[in-house]
This record gives sequence, C-alpha cells and structure tokens, in this order.
Amino acid sequence: MNEHRPAPWWRADIHQDRRPFLTARGAITRATRGWFEARGFTEVEGAALQVSPGNEAHLHAFSTEIIGDSGERRPLYLHTSPEFACKKLLAAGETRIFDFARVWRNRERGPLHHPEFTLLEWYRTHEPYKQLMADCADLLALAAETTGAKTLSYRQVSADPFQEPERLSLQEAFERFAGIDLLATASASGETDREGLAAAARDAGVRVSDDDVWADIYSKVLVEKIEPNLGIGRPTILCEYPISEAALARPKPADPRVAERFELYACGVELANAFGELSDPVEQRRRFQAEMDEKARVYGERYPIDEDFLAALPHMPPACGSALGFDRLVMLATGARRIEDVIWTPMAEPFS
Repeated sequence: MNEHRPAPWWRADIHQDRRPFLTARGAITRATRGWFEARGFTEVEGAALQVSPGNEAHLHAFSTEIIGDSGERRPLYLHTSPEFACKKLLAAGETRIFDFARVWRNRERGPLHHPEFTLLEWYRTHEPYKQLMADCADLLALAAETTGAKTLSYRQVSADPFQEPERLSLQEAFERFAGIDLLATASASGETDREGLAAAARDAGVRVSDDDVWADIYSKVLVEKIEPNLGIGRPTILCEYPISEAALARPKPADPRVAERFELYACGVELANAFGELSDPVEQRRRFQAEMDEKARVYGERYPIDEDFLAALPHMPPACGSALGFDRLVMLATGARRIEDVIWTPMAEPFS
C-alpha cells in the first residue's frame, strides 16, 4: 500500500474534523431552498443518464451503456450539468425552476475539483439575464449569513459577500490585467484572429505554443493574468464573453461580438456560470458541432448531440439560467481548504 496515500475520510477522527463543514453544508442547503421557494421557484430533478453529457470541448464525461430487453446496447453518459433536461422542462411550460443536481466530470480532481459534485442550477423565463447577477449576489450573502461568516475566504484571500459585486467585461479585464485588446481578435461571426492574439499574449508574458489555437491562447491569458485578480475584496462578475466562448448563450443585442454570459468569482475562485439562453436550434447545432470538432482535435473523441434537446429549443420561451458550484460556495462560506472537506462521502483515492 502506498505510504503517502491520504488517510480515509471515514476514520472517526478525520470525520469529526470535517463534520462542522458538513453540518454547515446542510444549513446552507436548507436556506438556499427556502430562498428559491420564497420566490416562486419549483425544485426539479433532472435525470443523470443522458444520450449526451454536454457538448463543450473541454468537459469530459463518464460513459456507460443501457441494455435493452433483447440485449441491444447503446451508450449513455452521466451528465456534466442538468442544463439540457432543465431547458426541456422550460419548453414543457415550467417558468422558474431550480435543481440541486449531482453531476459528474472526468479528468477533474484537486482542491477545487471532485469527479462527483453538486451544481445548483436555476432558470427564469421572460426575465432579463442581469437578474441572475442579483441572484448570485443574494446567494453569496445568504451562505455567509447562514454560517455567520463576515467574509468569504480561500487560501488567505478574502471577499466581502455583502458588497455588491464588481462588474467587469472580458474586454475590460484583458485590457486591465494583460494589456490586450481582446475584441480586436474576435468577430460577431465567431471567427478569430489567432496570430493577433498570440502576439499580444507574448507581449503580456504568456507562453504561446505553435499548435495553440485562438481558444488555447485565450484560456492561458484568462488563467494566468485575469482570474487571480478576480473576487479580491469583493465578488466579481466577469461578463460579455466573446461569442466563440459561449456555446449556449445568445449574442448581446448591443454588440453581437459578445454573448450574454457571465461568471461569478470570489477569492479568485470561479463560482457560477450564467447565460441568456440561446434558443435557435440551427445556430445551437452549428456551435455544438464546432465544439465537438475542437474536442476531436485536442482529445480524439466526440460526444453525440442530443437531438431531442434541439427539437425542444424552439418551444423554449426566452430564458436565462445559471449554474453555481454549490460545494465551492460552502467551502468559501466555511473556510474549508479542500472541496472534499464539504462532501459527505468523497470518492476514495485509487490504490497504487
């Protein structure tokens, strides 16, 4: 047995150390449910088994198969988000819904990542996308109030959950923290200028490889130069993503180069991802295919497209939705060091 293998979570002494975080998780869960129910939301439960786990290039799913009565087999996947199921419910007539969804993502494990975790997703129909920004601010404050925390904290970085979040566009963030004119390299059609962004990134001190495409360079700048500066002192809402980086979001009417997408950060940690939802099935199919082409290029695999989801999209009313990493929220509200401290039964480390 590997002598460096961590002690199991079920050891009584370790469980007692973790238990305050876990009971706080329960309190935040109850408070959050109450917050949604007081605003007329219905709690739903999206099925975990799906024909497609999602079609984002860099998300990796767990796969399985279903066996029919006559022995025929076909692949299924554990969902990486309840998004497809929730949008079908909007098409069916639901108007305000939320889901404490257990989801699965492969190739992800670390202080902020666990292969099985909880996404809190909620959707509003016929309401402005910016309402989700107010929702996120309310939920941060609610978590802190529930635990009695004056600040959110992670790795000696803190943020005041009771302050209104700073709003910062991707264009402003790239200019402020990297000196890069991002939208000079992105168009409303989704086409991008790889060489222009590569040159600007190198000038900013970011290493660019010869085989990096525009999206790779964008991600490197975001991770190295932008994200460490977000949610420091108070939360940050990073918004107006280039259209090529928002596969499920509709374009912003005033500037079609960017999408109605934002992410919420606190203490340098990404907490939520929100969209004004795209409802054009033709455009959605095009974006899914582009994402799967990129997945095939980088990882040599692709996931099927959920045709039932595309069929439902034209019946979905104008909507907006957000996915918040609930375990991470509990971490920041309790001061836990690792995501596994706030998960009741973490996945065991593999034997080596």
